[in-house]
Amino acid sequence: MVKQSRSSISGQSLPNGLLVAVGGNEDKEHDLTILKTITSLIPKDLVKIEVITTASAVPVEIGQLYRNAFNKVGGNSVALMGISTRDQSFDPVLLQRVKAADVIFFSGGDQLRITSILGGSPIIAEITRRFKEEHCIIAGTSAGASALSETMIYGGESSEALLKGTVNITGGIGLIDRVVIDTHFIKRGRISRLMQMICMNPGFTGIGLGEDSGVVIKDGHLIRAIGNGLVVILEGQHLKYTNVTDIENGGAIAIENLTLHTIVHNHGYDLRERTYLKPPEIKNLFN
Repeated sequence: MVKQSRSSISGQSLPNGLLVAVGGNEDKEHDLTILKTITSLIPKDLVKIEVITTASAVPVEIGQLYRNAFNKVGGNSVALMGISTRDQSFDPVLLQRVKAADVIFFSGGDQLRITSILGGSPIIAEITRRFKEEHCIIAGTSAGASALSETMIYGGESSEALLKGTVNITGGIGLIDRVVIDTHFIKRGRISRLMQMICMNPGFTGIGLGEDSGVVIKDGHLIRAIGNGLVVILEGQHLKYTNVTDIENGGAIAIENLTLHTIVHNHGYDLRERTYLKPPEIKNLFN
């Protein structure tokens, strides 16, 4: 259903859809907490889910894994989109399926496959339109989560990420701006590469998603943590100093006063106000 456009305090329209970004390796066998949360955001008896496996090198296997997992949640109609070529991203039949879906879910793999195969296509244009105008869910896990924002990290070794030039950045799908999402954040020790990104762009906010954890983003700026893991928020609003512009590529980066928060299930963060949200505030904002 198409809703009336809403405006934020700044006069910019707020999206009617919700983003769900997941850190990867979410439970698909037992409690299925995150997948249950995703489907619960659509108040319908039968939720239509399209799983886009473009990022994966093994799309059939990954697609079937998610079909089985979402079916375990119950009350879902799950279909798979194994889009692997640019030609397929212009397929009018697939476009109609995107128009009818309640949940569009991007699997993990390689986020560059998502942007290079789907970028600029009618499918991405329709996903963007629906996110802005309708109450639908655009979700992604691992690479699929990283690709949701306007700017995305697509490479860089964690052990070297506080050396200038070791983090690779490019454009993402563009559903949320001034945010960078990194995944498998705790297990793979990726905090240093998100620190580099934020010290180079202090106006951005970094969201580091641990495995089996994620965030729901409402109105384009209100974050609620979901799942069983940890979410890290890095922001540079109060950054006092960095040497990143003064050193050569490969040089070690100095950073003073980068702010770090951690949020867990039913805690959150307001990207616009840059304020921490405790459970009572989350309850009021997400009801």
